[in-house]
Amino acid sequence: MAARKNGPVTLREGRLIARLRRAPGFAVPKVLPDAVKDAVASSSQPVRVRLDTLLATHDDARAVLAAVVAHSPFLTDLIRVDPARLLALLETEPLEALAKARADTVAAVDASSDEAEVMAALRRLRAQTALTVALADMGGVFDLVTVTAELTATADTAIAAAVAFLVREGIGARKLRKTGVEGLGYTVLAMGKHGARELNYSSDVDLIVLYDADRAPLAKDVEAAPFFVRMTQRLVRLIQERTGDGYVARVDLRLRPDPASTPAALSVEAALAYYEREGATWERAAYIKARPIAGDLDLGQDFLRQLAPFVWRRALDYAAVSDVHAMKQDIHAFRGHEAIAVEGHNVKLGRGGIREIEFFAQTQQLIAGGRDPRLRTPRTLEALAVLAQTGWIGEGAREQLDEAYHFLRRVEHRLQMVADAQTHSLPEDEETLAGFARFMGYGDRETFAQALTQRLTRVQDHYSKLFEDAPPRAAVEGRLEFPLKADDRETLATLHRLGYADPKVASATVRGWLAGEPRALRPDGMREELEAIVPLLVDALARGGAPDAGLNAADRFFREMPTAQRLLAALRHNPDLVRLLATILGTAPRLGEMLAHRPSLLDALLDPAFFGALPDEPELAARLAADLAQATDEEDRLDRARRFRQEHHVLISVRILSGTLPAARAGEAFARLADVIIRSLEEAVVARFREAHGTLPGAEIAVLAMGKLGGREMTAGSDLDLIVLYDFDEESPDSDGPRPLYGGQYFARLTQRIVSALTTPTNAGQLYEVDLRLRPSGRSGPVATSLPRFKTYQAEEAWTWEHMALTRARVVAASPGFRARVEDAIGDVLASPRDAHRLAADIVDMRGAIADEKGDDAPWDLKYARGGLVDIEFIAQYLVLAHAAHEPRIIDTSTLKVMEAAQRVGILDVQDGQLLTDACRLLHDLTQVLRLALTEPFKPAEASPALRRLLARAGAMPDFSTLEAHLFETQRAVRATFERLLSAEPKRRRKRA
Repeated sequence: MAARKNGPVTLREGRLIARLRRAPGFAVPKVLPDAVKDAVASSSQPVRVRLDTLLATHDDARAVLAAVVAHSPFLTDLIRVDPARLLALLETEPLEALAKARADTVAAVDASSDEAEVMAALRRLRAQTALTVALADMGGVFDLVTVTAELTATADTAIAAAVAFLVREGIGARKLRKTGVEGLGYTVLAMGKHGARELNYSSDVDLIVLYDADRAPLAKDVEAAPFFVRMTQRLVRLIQERTGDGYVARVDLRLRPDPASTPAALSVEAALAYYEREGATWERAAYIKARPIAGDLDLGQDFLRQLAPFVWRRALDYAAVSDVHAMKQDIHAFRGHEAIAVEGHNVKLGRGGIREIEFFAQTQQLIAGGRDPRLRTPRTLEALAVLAQTGWIGEGAREQLDEAYHFLRRVEHRLQMVADAQTHSLPEDEETLAGFARFMGYGDRETFAQALTQRLTRVQDHYSKLFEDAPPRAAVEGRLEFPLKADDRETLATLHRLGYADPKVASATVRGWLAGEPRALRPDGMREELEAIVPLLVDALARGGAPDAGLNAADRFFREMPTAQRLLAALRHNPDLVRLLATILGTAPRLGEMLAHRPSLLDALLDPAFFGALPDEPELAARLAADLAQATDEEDRLDRARRFRQEHHVLISVRILSGTLPAARAGEAFARLADVIIRSLEEAVVARFREAHGTLPGAEIAVLAMGKLGGREMTAGSDLDLIVLYDFDEESPDSDGPRPLYGGQYFARLTQRIVSALTTPTNAGQLYEVDLRLRPSGRSGPVATSLPRFKTYQAEEAWTWEHMALTRARVVAASPGFRARVEDAIGDVLASPRDAHRLAADIVDMRGAIADEKGDDAPWDLKYARGGLVDIEFIAQYLVLAHAAHEPRIIDTSTLKVMEAAQRVGILDVQDGQLLTDACRLLHDLTQVLRLALTEPFKPAEASPALRRLLARAGAMPDFSTLEAHLFETQRAVRATFERLLSAEPKRRRKRA
């Protein structure tokens, strides 16, 4: 729905309530909904009466407010906290009201010397802005430009007021000579969306803080660096810390030079030296949007003027164009197809998303902005318009990208209105997505999905063609020719410039391919196909940063392949596939070996459905059943199961490496695959077992998934943690088959057969490793446990850690009736009342014991590091065990879903919930990549540049240094949260539940 233009209006006509217009999907309630009445129930009677009167005569306003309380807990809470604020903003012109609120806040901060008062004033401004802008946005009063400009103006005002307050404090403490912010020698630059005045509802504010010691009016004996670093830390606290009034914005300082090793505030001299010495192309792109917003604005402008030659180069050679093209590949390694899974899609970073539109504009600005100053605008839509005016893009492309940008930003804003969370991903289940579609003004999920995919596909089409014909760096650096009889001297020089340590060996390797040394490359026509892809492959392997190792991996790949005809034809016609293959060979050699033995798996990448929705469980089960139905004997059945698992593991893994599958969905995909295989083999084993041994009256068996499988957080290398439970009629303990077995012996033998089917190596390899140690009594207990014994053990004998493990228990295979009995038994254990202090003490004690055994001081040991996955999992398990007795809605086997549910029901506050869910996603994303790439511990200093780039992309960071800074900061925050939430100090070893 298009917003109406904001023309001059009288005050009465300009009232927000009179201008609100409902979206087509918003129903008009006949009377004020109870949820709205509840939200304003705490207000005084005059406020309630006035609201009732106003809303009774404004149908559209009533519809908009009904949509707010139906879909946005965050905005509803803002109304509930201060209904009088809602009344005031409905009766005023919104732009005037926001300008007045900012002016009043500056005046309040200027008049205060109390930090708490200042923080409260800034947070009240943010709350008023959020509610006003949201209603004006949803009601069609503000267009996108106005929405983002008003959100940005509030952030600017808050940060500038906070800096001014800190300056006054510095003067009062005699650290600064009497001064205002002018001439302070300390400046705050807004970057990214903030710098471009394009902030969204829950954006981080990306800041770079700089100082000039020579300009700063520091008192005698005050050193500039520590003073301004502390001042910056105070600034972050004033803006970011959550209080009873909320927060202003999350502050991100990681765009500064080398953030993992530099302080929060940097000298102008050091920053300029860094960019001159090693500034990257992505940093040039970042400074397109830079803008001084607080402190010494003249210093900020001077710095940007000095940096301009770095950002805006008057001449750009082909090597730089190639570098920009490589940046594009780092964002998305593979172009993909039109099929896009809507559920869970990230509208910012996903294919066809906002990032692609921004990249489309920024990179062309870098190419041409040095010669044409008109292209130096920081705003995305303005940049697209100027690119069209100057002939760099067609008017049709501008119109489509402009319209898609408006649509996607509106989706992003609605997502963030729901819970004030910095999220860009759509709901992952159809029911929740249908509710969100209604919040967007659509009647149902399908209509919204169609509108979304139409925009995503258009953006992806324009993005994929960007620099499509740019030559690879290999072609830029010089000649690459590989005659059969001798090395080409110019080619050797080119290989050296590309980074190959031994160009002669590299040349000999490629000449061997062209000579048909690998059997797969001998058939007619192979040489021509290979010659067409060699420059791109050699370049892509060099970009990995370990060219010689990559080339050796490629050599093994070609030599192990049975046939290469279809593969080479596909590579020739799909340059992105060449780059993806180079990424696999350079970062995940085990995956490369699998592809070499089964090159047909790469064909799946060319299937238009490959990057769409993953196969669901029924579809996967049907495929496996159809495959196993063709088995000629038991050995063939096991081989087919193993090949099925390998094939789907490869396809999931390739999607992870190509950046098209986030960790949460990858973990679910690996677990779904394991579930289907376990269930299929269990059914087959039980059927054959009964042929030999018969069955028992009332016999039931259940396979429980535990650990990563239970939580649907599996990686490529995960074992299967299983528990097997059974029951039967103890009055008739003997089986009725040709070779009868007695009671527990029957189920122990059956369990061993199931485990054997899952673990025995065959000609097709091994399926999974299985671990049964989480069963009652561990290694010393029977391999299968009766359900009555399981209940007794959990109630009377289990240790705290066993109840923690049980929070992840999930029934994978069982009859419906027995499944329900087992799930009830597990639920009873989890929902048992517990002493929260004792529980916390046990968990803290156990965490310390794990640290003693495994260590916790290696930050890249993502599982065991302080603030790592174990800390997050233990928090989730504590929350379930401590609170499920009175709040069973938080029970879930997924760590991430426990955190989300705990936040939703109010057990976790918003700040802790956001931190822990973001940290959980980050650590899982990084873990998925590392499990694919390495079998040994990750050592950053020894990692290839390709792997470091892959990790940066997985963590949604521009480079590895920024990722490390983000990771370490996240781990510190998680550990602090762990210690605060589980603050009980263990007085003794307490582990029995």
